[in-house]
Amino acid sequence: MAQRFYATGKRKKAVARVWLTPGTGTVLVNQQGLEEYFGGINLTHKLIKPFQVTDTTDRFDVVATLKGGGKSAQVDALAHGISKALMESDMELRTDLKRAGLISRDPRNKERKKYGQKGARAKFQFSKR
Repeated sequence: MAQRFYATGKRKKAVARVWLTPGTGTVLVNQQGLEEYFGGINLTHKLIKPFQVTDTTDRFDVVATLKGGGKSAQVDALAHGISKALMESDMELRTDLKRAGLISRDPRNKERKKYGQKGARAKFQFSKR
């Protein structure tokens, strides 16, 4: 069996489990193609970026399972997972990926709603009379 590299990528509530195998560059997400799964979202440039930065564009096939979050967060989680899996395949790629800012997880999350307020920051309208 060919060597497989595994990594987990995260963004907000989205979690991507990514397996890289040497191949031709096909990407399967939840057993569907990219266009089929993500539809009209034009964020594929984010998925290709880890491969472009490391010059490994058509050297790996990607199989991923995505759960949670929205489509945009899932794209970012998948790119994060691909970057970490590329590091598993070759640690010398780490400097290029780190310079491009693809290794670090984006820590931003939704802020919780506070009691007595409409949302996290939004207040109910004040009425004098």
